[in-house]
Amino acid sequence: MMLKPIDLTIAVLYILFIFVIGLWTGWQHKRSIKGKSGQAYFLAGKTLAWPAIGLALFATNISTVHLVSLAQSGFDTGLLNGNFEWMAAFTLILLALFFIPFYLKSGVSTLPDFLERRYDRASRDWLTVISIISAIVIHIAFSMLAGGIVLKTLFGFNMYLSISAICVVTGIYTIIGGLKAVVVTESIQTIVLLLGAFIISFAAFHQMGGWQPMVTVLKENAELEKLSMLRSSSDPSGMPWYAVLFGYPVLGIWYWCADQTIVQRVLGAKDENHGRIGALFCGFIKILPVFIFILPGLFAYTLSQTGRLDLQSLGVNDQGEVNSKGIYALMITQLLPSGLIGILVAALLSGLMSQISGALNSISTLVSYDIYKRFRPQAHDEQLIRAGKVAAVIAMIVSLGLLPLLNKYESIFNGINDVIAHIAPPITCVFLLGVFWKKASPMSAKLTLWIGSVLGIVVFTISKYDLESFIGKIPFMVMAFYLFVVCLVLQISLSFLFPTKTNIQRHDLYWKNPLDALRGPAWKGVGNYKFLSILLFTVICLLYALFH
Repeated sequence: MMLKPIDLTIAVLYILFIFVIGLWTGWQHKRSIKGKSGQAYFLAGKTLAWPAIGLALFATNISTVHLVSLAQSGFDTGLLNGNFEWMAAFTLILLALFFIPFYLKSGVSTLPDFLERRYDRASRDWLTVISIISAIVIHIAFSMLAGGIVLKTLFGFNMYLSISAICVVTGIYTIIGGLKAVVVTESIQTIVLLLGAFIISFAAFHQMGGWQPMVTVLKENAELEKLSMLRSSSDPSGMPWYAVLFGYPVLGIWYWCADQTIVQRVLGAKDENHGRIGALFCGFIKILPVFIFILPGLFAYTLSQTGRLDLQSLGVNDQGEVNSKGIYALMITQLLPSGLIGILVAALLSGLMSQISGALNSISTLVSYDIYKRFRPQAHDEQLIRAGKVAAVIAMIVSLGLLPLLNKYESIFNGINDVIAHIAPPITCVFLLGVFWKKASPMSAKLTLWIGSVLGIVVFTISKYDLESFIGKIPFMVMAFYLFVVCLVLQISLSFLFPTKTNIQRHDLYWKNPLDALRGPAWKGVGNYKFLSILLFTVICLLYALFH
């Protein structure tokens, strides 16, 4: 498809608009703080309010990967992958209630810094390395890949040149403006992304003639299970209900509560309440992706079954099935008129740019505070900022180099979660026990991170080289739970073998009673974090009751 002038104009103007807003925000922020402060650059001077935190959390999480791959999953398996969106609300409640108070009270700049205060320096170093690698692979490279595939499929652009150009634009305002520029641009990009998703959802809904015609087609094809979120153990998807129930929390707690790229937005909060409400606000927004990212893919499937969507241009895969990777691009070209296509391109770019900017900022922070400052403890703020900027440039170059390797996954979304499932268990274990169990010791945390990570790499390698005969064919969500249980037993055992020594600072970094988390300062009325937590929990449970 050739991009028409109006669509190209919208896309180019959008990129320029975000670029200017990012630079202007960073410049204004520098003037307001009257100098270059490390905290102001990396944590926005701790001035972020809850709406910006919530929108930025969502924007950092949602990328082009979600727009493209969730539509693909909707086409292939129905609403099943919506579990990754709705289950996230439960982990965001955990973040708001139990983790945010410690992170803000301790005054840390990074999560590895928190881990050192709770355990030791070795734990901090290991998490720093894992966090930087995961930010490069999961948050940047996979997002670049998804964006490049769409731009190439839609408009015939060279994938590497187009992605490189967008990365340069995003990198400039991110590196110059710091977290303040990232959060402001992410807030705008969230709105644009949601607008684009609503447009394609309405177009698919309208073309199908509504909800009931879609249900009728599924019933005629004996595929009503595509409307179910929780599947039986015999479901061919490999993600039954128990895998979601036990496996997702392992992935989700690492991603939402212990991943620097995500939690950095919370670390920049004005105060505890703004951090908590921002996280819960994101939890409410996470309800939407099932309806505006996944459901359009399901509508595309039923439209193709009735002949109202032509799939010939997609081709078939090695199994003779429709190659659904390009279903989102196909929907854009066949369901939308010129002009609206430009808005969808802007939405795709929003997802790509927000993901890259958020990850670059977190990498800068990690390298500056957890690596550079370790070897140069007397480094002043300007040196830390300079080190962070250099790290961001290197991270972009490395991410571009990884694109050919990551392009082997049939589903990019599943590829991301497959990687997370093998690196998350030891980190989730160490953070959970560290926050909730007094006896979790430094030696136990260090060894659990080391052994658990190596075990995850071994299992991942076995699954990728068709050596499953050693362990059997286990779905990655179930494997994540098994690895977590191993890490849990390991750390508890090691904590008794190598008990913790008295440390006054460490004494304040775990909940002596979980109910203490609910005794923190709270706003009155509907802004009370306890009320919003209960409301969000109830809404998600009701949604699961409707789509079980």
